[in-house]
Amino acid sequence: MHRRAVLAAPALAAPLLISAEAAAQPAPLVTEEFMIPARDAGIELFLRNKRPANLTSFSPARTLLFVHGATYPAHTSFDLPLGGLSWMDYIAGRGFDVWSLDLRGYGRSTRPPEMGQPPEANPPLVRGETAVADIAAAAAFIRQRRSLPRLVHMGWSWGTATQGRFAAENPGLVERLVLYAPVWLREGASPAAAGATAELGAYRFVTQAQARERWLAGVPDSARNTIIPAGWFEHWAGVTWATDPEGLRRNPPALRAPNGVLLDSREFWQAGRPFYDPGRITAPTLLVVGEWDRDTPPSMAFAILPLLTASPGRRLVVLGEGTHTMMMERNRGALFQAVQVFLEEASA
Repeated sequence: MHRRAVLAAPALAAPLLISAEAAAQPAPLVTEEFMIPARDAGIELFLRNKRPANLTSFSPARTLLFVHGATYPAHTSFDLPLGGLSWMDYIAGRGFDVWSLDLRGYGRSTRPPEMGQPPEANPPLVRGETAVADIAAAAAFIRQRRSLPRLVHMGWSWGTATQGRFAAENPGLVERLVLYAPVWLREGASPAAAGATAELGAYRFVTQAQARERWLAGVPDSARNTIIPAGWFEHWAGVTWATDPEGLRRNPPALRAPNGVLLDSREFWQAGRPFYDPGRITAPTLLVVGEWDRDTPPSMAFAILPLLTASPGRRLVVLGEGTHTMMMERNRGALFQAVQVFLEEASA
């Protein structure tokens, strides 16, 4: 295990996201980074942690693990200081111990050796079961480090399926569950599969132009030029694509993303087969989605809600004027606050 720690004061920009009380009593945040072993040899997983410097007592209700979706790593989205503040900053600033995980093949975690070969040379990499195993390894590391029996688990997009599967199979290890932009059964291919051929290779190349087009799909023309504040997309794309130096050498630069999720989509969601059973989830669960989300439209969340039969206090929140990537848009404050209300009621 490798570790790096940084102590910094939380940014106090973006007043929409910080209450007067919190702004009046800022606490420095500690950032630590870890490379931990996966459950199979040769793979290391990147974990980033943020918490208040004065936080010395940890609890299941205030310890959270965030997992990303099909294409982009967690740390460049969940902990990108847009307007001087990231979502990890916001949650940690409210007294939480917050962790983000890059699955293998993404971000700063180990890329399987097959990603160094042409994509057509190998079958799709990082299937859902592999991702769930990586989540299990990361969660076990955090539970051991904090001496906790359970954590709050949170997923974005594909991460809602993998976190949902983990919660269904390990009910005693999950304190609460947040499914942001939850994926469910669909007709037709996922927007993440745009341009994919019938024979999926090990991974795919994604350009920044493709990412922006997918991001803005479904946004009314009147909002397309304002939904992402000036410079935010370029900042995010710059740091995200920089995590893949090999892809950067292409013209145009591209991000390599494992194709296991696309094969999962074909064999599960497009085939009418759930990847997990919501009825086995016993933790309180929040489903939250933006009205303009075309990757995982609100209808998917509405379909999941009645299936959460064993989840106490389950709820669904649809937020206006937001897309699949609302956490990096002008209305992200509504998303942050909706999730925070759910998180903080657990420790009230």
